[in-house]
Amino acid sequence: MPLVGSNESNPLEIHLNKESEHSEGLSYRDAGVDIDAGNELVERIKPAVKKTMRPEVLTGLGGFGALFRIDLERWREPLLVSGTDGVGTKLLLARMLGRHDTIGIDLVAMCVNDILTSGAEPLFFLDYFATGKLHLEEAEAVIGGIAEGCIQAGCALIGGETAEMPGMYGAGDYDLAGFSVGAVERADVLDGSGIEAGHRVLGMASSGPHSNGYSLIRKVIEVSGADLEQEIAGVDGRPVALGSALLAPTRIYVKPVLEMLKGGNIDGLAHITGGGLTENIVRVLPDGLGLDIDTHAWKRPEVFDWLQQNGGIHESEMLRTFNCGIGMVMLAAPEHAKALIRQSGALGIPCHDIGEVIPVDGWSRVRSDHE
Repeated sequence: MPLVGSNESNPLEIHLNKESEHSEGLSYRDAGVDIDAGNELVERIKPAVKKTMRPEVLTGLGGFGALFRIDLERWREPLLVSGTDGVGTKLLLARMLGRHDTIGIDLVAMCVNDILTSGAEPLFFLDYFATGKLHLEEAEAVIGGIAEGCIQAGCALIGGETAEMPGMYGAGDYDLAGFSVGAVERADVLDGSGIEAGHRVLGMASSGPHSNGYSLIRKVIEVSGADLEQEIAGVDGRPVALGSALLAPTRIYVKPVLEMLKGGNIDGLAHITGGGLTENIVRVLPDGLGLDIDTHAWKRPEVFDWLQQNGGIHESEMLRTFNCGIGMVMLAAPEHAKALIRQSGALGIPCHDIGEVIPVDGWSRVRSDHE
């Protein structure tokens, strides 16, 4: 007990009081981790996940590992192609706008579009969702978007991890990572070896900035004091809120490109991600070859003009940071270019002849008309 006339407390009494407060012992919930919420999330997402299933999937959610059967009647000599990615600070824009239902599509797109460049068909996908505090509605929206992305890509969402880590992330924060595995016949692998000088560079339209350059995008929003509700022209020409144009989910090119690959006339594919047009296409070119890009060959979506004007961004910085309206590039011999452009359009993705593969002998492998 406290001493009479004193403000000091008895250490033994303090210890006993604290002990009585936790007489039932600490729980994981006391530490900030809600196991019951995690279990409820699994039940909530089961219907969405079920829609992504393929016949080759042999297990459901809840196991320690997922089983996937390779159909050896379909594949003669399959090679597995893997990829992993995230969506970067586009997550912060989603949080700013309070919209979490499409960011999962971005996650799938970044992974499956990458493995597509080898000619691979995505087979299955896994996700990692990490947060400081699990908010069920928010997490359900995110994973629902992942399931939608898998449906668009034709791959199964066969598993994942939801990690609640108080102290690691701030209130309302979360992060995502995705992992995709696909298959391609050894004889059909796209490795760029068939690309020659004179090949045409065919640019397939993007849906917006996709999932790259968002640190710069957020900086432009900050310095310009932008109203994210203001209207600009969307990629289809119709008015759309600036925030919606910036948050538009990354286009998934899998099904149209796999269809076009059946013709055997595509010699290389490049996914336009971080590094933009100037640094991604050259990754699939043989040594000694470069690009001559005509930046006037397609109409750049207004969202990129808004970014450039409000951020005072130099044209060269635009081309090495953003996709500028071109999200996937096909490289093909000149005699096949027009047919591929028409086929892409018929499959729902506008496509443009944006340049030519050229011989180079210096360190700079990209030439464009803005220089």
